[in-house]
Amino acid sequence: MRRITMTIQRTILRQAALVFGVLGIAAAMFPVDSQALPLFARQTGQNCVACHAGGQFPELTPYGRMFKMTGYTIGDRVAVPLSVMGLVASSKVKDTSKSDNPAGDFSKNGTPLFSGGSVFLGGKITDNIGAFIQWTYDNFAVQNADGGYSGHSSTDNVDIRYADRFIDMNRDLIFGVSLNNNPSVSDPWNTAAAWMQYVPVPSPTSSQFIDGAAPFPGFGAGGNLAGVNLYMYLNKLVYAELGTYQTANGIFSPLSAGLDNASRTKLQGADNPYWRLALTHEWGAHNIMVGTSGMIAHVYDDPTDTSDPNSIFRVLNTGLDAQYQYILDPHTITAQVAYMRQRTNYSPNTVAANVGAGSPLFFAADGSPLADGNDSDTTNTFRAKLSYVYQAKYGGSLAYFNLTGTTNTAHQTSGYDPIFGITSDPGGSLGATGVSQRVNGNLSGNPATRGLTYEAFWMPVQYARVGVQYTAYSKYNGATDNYDGLGRNAQDNNSLFFYVWGAY
Repeated sequence: MRRITMTIQRTILRQAALVFGVLGIAAAMFPVDSQALPLFARQTGQNCVACHAGGQFPELTPYGRMFKMTGYTIGDRVAVPLSVMGLVASSKVKDTSKSDNPAGDFSKNGTPLFSGGSVFLGGKITDNIGAFIQWTYDNFAVQNADGGYSGHSSTDNVDIRYADRFIDMNRDLIFGVSLNNNPSVSDPWNTAAAWMQYVPVPSPTSSQFIDGAAPFPGFGAGGNLAGVNLYMYLNKLVYAELGTYQTANGIFSPLSAGLDNASRTKLQGADNPYWRLALTHEWGAHNIMVGTSGMIAHVYDDPTDTSDPNSIFRVLNTGLDAQYQYILDPHTITAQVAYMRQRTNYSPNTVAANVGAGSPLFFAADGSPLADGNDSDTTNTFRAKLSYVYQAKYGGSLAYFNLTGTTNTAHQTSGYDPIFGITSDPGGSLGATGVSQRVNGNLSGNPATRGLTYEAFWMPVQYARVGVQYTAYSKYNGATDNYDGLGRNAQDNNSLFFYVWGAY
């Protein structure tokens, strides 16, 4: 039965590939948007505030969600279906003193920089077909041996759709199919894993603790995949989506273009289902959604070698989320909560290496061997955010994040050597492989991280936002104090982030 099911799924994917391969070529001729892009504003003839709550992209209004679910096809096809986005930013970490290499651990700290940008192609192709294709350039993608950086570009988010809508006296039904490369990128709510984190995160290590790099609910499979999802929205009440994902290779390779083989996520077969269910209600200036989502993915340990069936681990994600909006000029209020539970069952190869062998690098504080590594781990990520925008110009938000999970000695990157000293010296008894990490080290083997982010922003024009965020940590890598064993505390990672983010 499993072989029959997988055969049917592969057949569906191949047929969809032929259809969407043609659409992809067409979409490349008729560009798209993933944020609050002027492209979509030109297409619909609406201001950004029509689709984006208070103008704060990429958060969608009910109209914006309808635009997305109907396949980006509302309005007239524009002559130049192209938009660009860019980010200028500066990040500053509170304490850089507890580091052996501040220039590496906090590269570009406090330095204004152009971190990169995106080109968007797509919008309306036909009355039923539309697209959103994002190609992103990272100005600091690779750090060279001399300390300098090299830029790199690759496919980012892709969502190509066929959609239709039927309305009569008793029914309002939208249904469609999406070819996409990132689980939940097709989701129309900003509590989805692909959209709750919005301001792009610069690559230099000075930005490693800003809000965008803090814990967010997400899917363990990651992105740069190939998925075909069917969805429907009935009577503005029930939204349902079901799809399956596979490796983005062969005819699907454009969905991971720009990534080398080692950077591409490799899934076993096409039996990696994704699902989404939500209930919604609108009344006056208010709208609310409560929903659930999930995914099962079978991922190869080493993306460069998919020949070993014992190198596959299984990830199960199950999530709950809710969103409330009040939109009535001049006020916009949004409240969001999202929770994701992830259980990872490690591959037989990983289990063999970690279970029954103890920790290969560190010892407990009393000199005894550490417990064996786990054969599975569970994490729980909770995120909540409240935002307010006035006159679609001035706004602020408060966000709370909390990551908890199982303790696993295999995840320790700091610890003690056999004579009970913290291994801070590469010349110690264990050699360089057992050296405790400063700044990013984890002495406990537990992932617990918790904090708050305060944000204020100003939108001088509808296509630009100037903002500042302050992220404060009360726990990091399983501890409030001395989480790396070398004296670094969670609050030392508090970070100030200033950004200018615009699109045209």
